[in-house]
Amino acid sequence: MSPLGSADALDTLDVDEGLRKCRLHEGSLCVSGLISELKLAVPWGHIAAKAWGSHQSPPVLCLHGWLDNANSFDRIIPLLPKDFYYVAMDFGGHGLSSHYSPGFPYDHQNFVSEVCRVAAALKWNRFSLLGHSFGGTVGGMFSCIFPEMVDKLVLLESSPFILESNELENMLTYKRRAIEHMLQVEASEKPLHVVSPEEMLQGWVPAGIQWSPCLPQVPEEQQSCGRRVCETPPAERNHTGGHRQEQLRGDPAVCERALHPLCPASAGLLLNRDRRITRPEYYFNFISRERFVHSIRKLQARVLLIKATQGYYDVRRENDANMELMLFVTNSLRSILKERFQYVQVPGNHYVHMNQPQHMAGVISSFLLSKERIRAQL
Repeated sequence: MSPLGSADALDTLDVDEGLRKCRLHEGSLCVSGLISELKLAVPWGHIAAKAWGSHQSPPVLCLHGWLDNANSFDRIIPLLPKDFYYVAMDFGGHGLSSHYSPGFPYDHQNFVSEVCRVAAALKWNRFSLLGHSFGGTVGGMFSCIFPEMVDKLVLLESSPFILESNELENMLTYKRRAIEHMLQVEASEKPLHVVSPEEMLQGWVPAGIQWSPCLPQVPEEQQSCGRRVCETPPAERNHTGGHRQEQLRGDPAVCERALHPLCPASAGLLLNRDRRITRPEYYFNFISRERFVHSIRKLQARVLLIKATQGYYDVRRENDANMELMLFVTNSLRSILKERFQYVQVPGNHYVHMNQPQHMAGVISSFLLSKERIRAQL
């Protein structure tokens, strides 16, 4: 029996008419593949996910970054070994997943519990995790709390936990702002998060406009709105550091899962994500270095940490100025895990898995295919 309890939730799994065609955009090239769209029941609604491959293959759960969604793995997964079952979930309040119920706050530990719910629904007793940024911290925390369930942990521009370091003086301010924002949104008379054309132009996305066909079923008269959202091609995006407050990722695939066009065209586009979700530091659980070392001693998984040369580790890039935090993380993991830890640097920015996936696909593939591969335990 899985430590997560009953997996009866699998009965509510909904594969939207089985398999559908998924268009993966790589510049002007469209690569077609078959994926499954999953809908897993949870008390507040459902967790949406998409899967590649056979469910009888070794499972890999993919966890996206803050304000991103499952589509952020559309470019990297086709480059990985085909004999795995990849499931990319949308965290609550993101992508196509249900928003948390009113009064139920978004919290780091709650996101970890979502991983538990997905594993229980799919009846996995042991699997691997692939997490980008915020998703990596969720996967890292899960791997330490449920160490016997995780075979391999891949951290893309991430760490198993977020260290308090330079943020200690801001902790109470972050908590206050999170509570104030949640109450403000709940009291708002505007239940939906709609982006007008004017807002898009004035700050939702940076300049550099290119339309992508990724946005589904967008009438011709609405494409002028859509162009302002799916803008800079990933390979040309200039990451300036830090999480961009209230901005969409420019990746067309991520936009596809994050937006819903409204009618008429002047109404703009509806953001699927919950308006209560704002800056990541409001919701992260920061820990001390002592707790970090104590926690990672619980890891049983083999760990691969991939750092982009132009990426960042902390919730605020200014904290990365001298790389001291990342050095502490890597040195601690290497000292404790020894041969179970691997650290690799690749060229690119924080979103290299989306805009230049070939830079990391090889090392991830080798890591997943390395000895002691797991089998799906169903």
